[in-house]
Amino acid sequence: MNKGDHLFLVDGSAYIFRAYHALPPLTRKSDGMPVGAVAGFCNMLWKLVEESRDTSVGVAPTHFAVIFDHSSTTFRNELYAEYKANRTAPPEDLVPQFALIREAVRAFDLPCIEKQGFEADDLIAAYTCRAIEAGGDVTIVSSDKDLMQLIRPGVVLYDQMKDKRLGRDEVHEKFGVYPEKMIDLQALVGDTSDNVPGVPGIGPKTAAQLLDEYGDLETLLSRAGEIKQAKRRENLLAFADQARLSKQLVTLDCDTPLDVPLEDLFIHEPDGEKLVGFLKAMEFVTLTRRVAAQLGTDASGVASAEIAVDGPARGPDLDPAAAMAAAGSGTAQLSFTPAQLAETRRAAAISSVFDRSAYVTIRDAATLSAWMDEARQTGILSIDTEISSLSAMTGDLIGVSFATRAGRAAYLPLAHVSPSGEADLLSDKKVEEEIGPQVPFAEAMAILKIVLEDAAVLKIGQNIKFDYLVLRRHGITVSPFDDTMLISYALDASASLEGHGMDELSERLLGHKPISYKELCGSGRGVKAIAACSIDKVTEYAAEDADVTLRLWLVLKPRLAAEGLAAVYERLERPLVPVLARMEERGITTDRQILSRLSGRFAQKLAGLEAEIAEMAGEAFNPGSPKQLGEILFGKLGLPGGRKTKTGQWSTDVKVLEELAAEGHELPRRIVDWRQLAKLKGTYTDTLPAHMDREGRIHTSYAMASTTTGRLSSSEPNLQNIPVRTEEGRAIRTAFVAPPGKLLVSADYSQIELRILAHIADIPQLKDAFRQRHDIHAMTASEMFGVPVEGMPAEVRRRAKAINFGIIYGISAFGLANQLSIPRDEAGLYIKRYFERFPGIRDYMDSTKAFAKKHLYVETLFGRRVHYPDIKSPNASVRAFCERAAINAPIQGTAADIIRRAMIRMEPALAEAGLSARMLLQVHDELIFEVEEDEVEATLPVIQKTMAEAAHPKVDLSVPLEVDAKAAGNWDEAH
Repeated sequence: MNKGDHLFLVDGSAYIFRAYHALPPLTRKSDGMPVGAVAGFCNMLWKLVEESRDTSVGVAPTHFAVIFDHSSTTFRNELYAEYKANRTAPPEDLVPQFALIREAVRAFDLPCIEKQGFEADDLIAAYTCRAIEAGGDVTIVSSDKDLMQLIRPGVVLYDQMKDKRLGRDEVHEKFGVYPEKMIDLQALVGDTSDNVPGVPGIGPKTAAQLLDEYGDLETLLSRAGEIKQAKRRENLLAFADQARLSKQLVTLDCDTPLDVPLEDLFIHEPDGEKLVGFLKAMEFVTLTRRVAAQLGTDASGVASAEIAVDGPARGPDLDPAAAMAAAGSGTAQLSFTPAQLAETRRAAAISSVFDRSAYVTIRDAATLSAWMDEARQTGILSIDTEISSLSAMTGDLIGVSFATRAGRAAYLPLAHVSPSGEADLLSDKKVEEEIGPQVPFAEAMAILKIVLEDAAVLKIGQNIKFDYLVLRRHGITVSPFDDTMLISYALDASASLEGHGMDELSERLLGHKPISYKELCGSGRGVKAIAACSIDKVTEYAAEDADVTLRLWLVLKPRLAAEGLAAVYERLERPLVPVLARMEERGITTDRQILSRLSGRFAQKLAGLEAEIAEMAGEAFNPGSPKQLGEILFGKLGLPGGRKTKTGQWSTDVKVLEELAAEGHELPRRIVDWRQLAKLKGTYTDTLPAHMDREGRIHTSYAMASTTTGRLSSSEPNLQNIPVRTEEGRAIRTAFVAPPGKLLVSADYSQIELRILAHIADIPQLKDAFRQRHDIHAMTASEMFGVPVEGMPAEVRRRAKAINFGIIYGISAFGLANQLSIPRDEAGLYIKRYFERFPGIRDYMDSTKAFAKKHLYVETLFGRRVHYPDIKSPNASVRAFCERAAINAPIQGTAADIIRRAMIRMEPALAEAGLSARMLLQVHDELIFEVEEDEVEATLPVIQKTMAEAAHPKVDLSVPLEVDAKAAGNWDEAH
């Protein structure tokens, strides 16, 4: 290797697992062999090789190697027998693919290197050190933090999935230390995935601070006695040898003997026939054609190859012409099976290069019409709208972007203005000269409407409810459609995932980071309106969004059927989009004067509370200041239980205050009252008027993919968190009113989660009580405490009610004790007695936890999956949280599914009955309607029946669902 040469080292073992998780299960049609990881690996490797040749990831490589782990046992196991002892076995369908992946590397004519007794990281370290000594540069293709210690001048890490290069500054930004101190940092922190022990209680931030202060690990350990923080000092002294052992375990060995010399890694063009032959044998249709075209090799015979998704392909299939176009072959003479088509979609989505310069700006009606004709030919059209604000209800439509296949996208500017912001001072002609022509708005809408409402063209969007609402305001009702956000949500609802937004999905599934709005328009004082940004730049940004969305659909949609989740998406997610959009359009009438009076009343009450607080404290202070409050409670008054946060301030969160209040301290109780009232005033009575439109209606926005269990959430403004159990919360609800001649109807499921629990856990006493319409809480109290239902004291019933609802959420003895203001031992006894009286509940909890630990998810009665990948976490608190959540999820998730089904069926039921009632709001288990006064009597039973029967016929509940419905002039009175 000579000075100036460039070595690429691919962390092959990490590549395998990223490839495996990037695609759903795929099997080779001819013999059923699992090949999903091989397909992903080959696509990633080919993409890397092709990109590196045109220097898109730096200087083109002169040397190249793919490095693998050889086995699980290395010299580190001799140092520490528990090293990597907690690693689980690889998935069964991945094991047979290991050999195929190594064969794939050799088919690419790339060195495939591994060594008995050594990890891939040590081999990468050795090659890196030798290349640097020879005067070369090194790019390590990996995102593994263990390899960051190798970064130095001439050495970078390249995360291909995120298209991100990591040098010294990026490591420091991420970990607070430069690469030369990463070994010491890892020795202190440890690594749970590799079972490196580290020092208990030392996290990355603390480790970085300590190394910054003391310089290196040995100096820190020798001077540990000087550290003031007692627990940290004790741990560093007690676990010093463990830290030194950890340093040995994480240090990569640059002296690892190399069986393949550095000079043998020289890169050359692959043997086209060998590589194409391998890809044919693997039956990778699209990649075979792409590679054959690039290398000038014959790809005949590949058309008969098939790859099958583990489950039938679903959704509208592209015709052969579209399939071949997506594969980039330019011919449409071959017949594709649905299984081949699924593989074509995936490969096209993942492997096609994102070339922003290829995106088209549509400047005239003829070009727009041609694009719409293309959409009719392919049968699919990805769409995205750009508007002037974040509100779909009020923002001006600035432009629309489209994609018809991976890499084929365009942007239609509609209302762009002069970048100078002087559009009002310029003539239309002058603006056009400055920014170029735009299709007249009305003409563009007329052309778009034909295709966006065409039943033969599937429209694809990311959070399509937003675009649906925007286009509805311009007379276009988009149908039919798919939503990549909701498909992802149906597949992967999990609190541990980054989310279902387009950027997160693109980076996770496509390995591509899209342009951000901030990059396009700036931020802070320098932010520009999108209408004033360069149309060329907006084309790159907006067309890329449409392109990414289409590719995500190609990757995600086939997984629905393969993973048995098509019904969840098609029956619970997609049909709800237009229902919610219409609800958001309608809004709810709000009385500004009532809100104003309430703000005044709350202000007076807050002033009274502040006077009381000042008198109790012996001085005036700001109750909203945690710092001042902490000093008063724990400094001046010396109340017990004070604890300081990491910043050195006293903790004054609600838990602390409620614990003090429970012990009889009045000042914390008044602070809690003050905070609750101040929040109501600031969140609702002061701010709701700003959300009202000209007709006095407020339009909330519903998020469909923001909870793990299927519950909807409301924002801008949030109308789901107005408290119903407090006088002030009920007063706020009086401001939501019916217009003249109409009434509001509130329809609320009665104890739906308890009913679902009775059904799922098969509790005979609860089921009988619900069937006979008994007071469930009184019945529970009677069962537990042996008290007759007749004449039962209210306090006894209240305790049973607290346990009934608490059990659903995994309440502890401590939590129940706080809620009922009783000793913890007594609360524990209540919970024990509850499980004794209703043993089916304990059986349900145990079986649900066992299922979750085996499958890493739980299911609702309608098949929705809620994933808990951390339920096997070695961290006890994380594991316990997942267990509690997994127990609750089938109950809460089933309740959420039922009300979704009710909402989807409600409008057809009302229409069939000839009623004009309009659904306005959904608040957890409650629906709010606006009804003509003379139709109330006929409407109530239709609403109740539709909600009560929403579970059928999919689920035959063994307990009836009851719905309380009432009409009144405002929301509070109707509830």
